[in-house]
Amino acid sequence: MNRRFARACTPLLAALSLGGCGGAGGATAPKPAPAPAPAPETLAVPAGYRLVWSDEFEPAGLPDPAKWAYDTGMNKQGWHNHEQQYYSAARAENAEQREGKLVITARKEQLSAAADWGGQPYTSARLITAGKAEWTYGFFEIRAKLPCGKGTWPAIWMLGSQGEWPAAGELDIMEQVGKEPSKVFSTTHTSAGSGGNGAGAATQVGDACSAFHTYQMDWTPQQVRFGIDGKSHFVYKNAGTGKAQWPFDAPQFLILNIAIGGDLGGPVDDAIFPVRMEIDYVRVYQAAK
Repeated sequence: MNRRFARACTPLLAALSLGGCGGAGGATAPKPAPAPAPAPETLAVPAGYRLVWSDEFEPAGLPDPAKWAYDTGMNKQGWHNHEQQYYSAARAENAEQREGKLVITARKEQLSAAADWGGQPYTSARLITAGKAEWTYGFFEIRAKLPCGKGTWPAIWMLGSQGEWPAAGELDIMEQVGKEPSKVFSTTHTSAGSGGNGAGAATQVGDACSAFHTYQMDWTPQQVRFGIDGKSHFVYKNAGTGKAQWPFDAPQFLILNIAIGGDLGGPVDDAIFPVRMEIDYVRVYQAAK
């Protein structure tokens, strides 16, 4: 998500070609009804897993500094993908806990007095667990309500903490853009496929901007499954061909942010601001040792 144009890859259904059957009088046998689509796999905390890390976003105030840091490193030079936001640090106007939720708010404003301001016309926040917590494998569950409006690009995702992108891998649990508010997608990025060539899939969530949904990822040594509200919509398997295809045997840290504009966010409608992503909780489970 952070430096490339992410394009969700939607699987295509293969067409089933049926040959005509000749009979008395030249009659043609009726075509059978198409087979129903398989029911999506269920996604839930695996048996034997325990809660190892969580944030329920209490009490009110700034996010817990023991759990979250602020990523502001590219404010001066400008963020990847031609994004237009300035990411602030420890600023309640952009990230605060209230009523048991983390609220990340993007605003139309220029923080020109900030020493690292790079001319951005919008502010937002990008919270990361880097240096605080990272994980290899586990079941991740984040309950959130997404922003709406042309130009928004919210994401719940993970980056490898050891090495450079894309070799260290990226796991996009959830991305969405305001110009297509009901389309939610999950993507993996590796040396074998990154940016527009990342492997992923999209699904429809009609009320993603008006209701809370649970965004989930089940990451094991064999595969990564992504889902929403207990229904899996994309599986990325370890092909056993090496790190270029599977860099996911090493730690990754979590990121929560709203980007504005850029290659994927697209043109921005200034009438939408302020816009918010609300996160009810973040929970990480791992197999009991």
